[in-house]
Amino acid sequence: MTDVVSAAVNDWGFLPVMARRAAFGKGLLAVVTCYLISVALPGKAQVDTDNWPLVLEQAHGQELYFNTWGGESRINGYLAWVAAQVRERFAISLQHVRLADTALAVSRVLAEKQAGNTDGGTIDLLWVNGENFAALKNNNLLFGPWSEQLPNFALVDADNFPEMRADFTVPVDGLEAPWLRAQLIFYFDSAVIADPPQSIPALLTWAKNNPGEFTYPKPPAFLGSTFLKQALLELARDTDALFAPVEQSDFEQITAVLWQYLDQLHPYLLRKGRYFPSNGAQLRRLMADGDTALAFSFSPNEVITGIRNRELPETARSYVLKGGTIANVSFLAIPFNASNKAAAMVVANYLLSAEAQAQASLPEQMGSTTVLSMAQLNTQQQALFDAIDLGPGALSPQDLARTRQEPHPSWMPALEAAWLTRYNRRQ
Repeated sequence: MTDVVSAAVNDWGFLPVMARRAAFGKGLLAVVTCYLISVALPGKAQVDTDNWPLVLEQAHGQELYFNTWGGESRINGYLAWVAAQVRERFAISLQHVRLADTALAVSRVLAEKQAGNTDGGTIDLLWVNGENFAALKNNNLLFGPWSEQLPNFALVDADNFPEMRADFTVPVDGLEAPWLRAQLIFYFDSAVIADPPQSIPALLTWAKNNPGEFTYPKPPAFLGSTFLKQALLELARDTDALFAPVEQSDFEQITAVLWQYLDQLHPYLLRKGRYFPSNGAQLRRLMADGDTALAFSFSPNEVITGIRNRELPETARSYVLKGGTIANVSFLAIPFNASNKAAAMVVANYLLSAEAQAQASLPEQMGSTTVLSMAQLNTQQQALFDAIDLGPGALSPQDLARTRQEPHPSWMPALEAAWLTRYNRRQ
């Protein structure tokens, strides 16, 4: 029995997506609950978030378990670089736990709380989206407030950029730290397409004229779910309802236009909508292989990075829809029972440094967009970003200024469930 328990727990952070539905069956939950109780560590040193020198001292020599979505090789490579940096600078051993679905980590933290594990948690730092942040916050599963006590938080200039204090409309309240900016962008193969569609309605017309040249990831993959939200924001008559909890709306009435749209679009998708890719990496491969000519990403520099890494044809170009696209900030959170809170704060602060943000912005790394305000940086720090050569085809600040706000986080799981009910059986 001991071997079975150990195997279940050792694999807990790497369960496949099906675990979202099956892993919490009564038998496995009982086994893991008993195990978590047995391994709950003795009381950890308290972290004084207002005493940064003490936080640094406590973090020295700690082993940090950083949980992120692991489906993108670029992110994984960048975090390997980060691990080397924090080991050298702070003697922190960063263990990157790659998740198939961040919801697994949320469920794990909840299970640990139910098991009475209040200070020996298996997750120290977690990359979350707005949906998962809301679930963690509503269930009192987060440590903090801590983020605005980070020395580098001042560099994001939150007073002038309020998105640094809200996640999918939910106030952050110091419970998570900003990491990266993201925005939905579309890209196309200019050797095939001369005039790509500039709106969601125009996309349907274009798809009918170019059957098989477009598709989107299957929800609940984050990128696919974001496509649903973008489409609904453009198609819905009452968009105000999308920024309030979904249970306060007439979901069927508001989303009817979305399902009508998808019913028309799917027959003109790649393989007539009978197959949906899993993530953005597969979208890149489909274009590289010539299977599609139009795709999208949540990374503004997707095309620049893709061309440099030979993942996209040199003729790929990116653009933002004329009416604007969903934009948000990626955040990092610390669970309430994290074993190494001090190390989590130190790593989150390092990720907000000009050096780490500039490294993440390199096309050969993640090609991400920084959350730092250039006005808050000194000349030497600004020079790190000025030296970055994005190459031809980079989106202009004017393009990226066309943004749309994320809907309330409750809309995301509701849309995913409705999509699966309508379309999952048809594949």
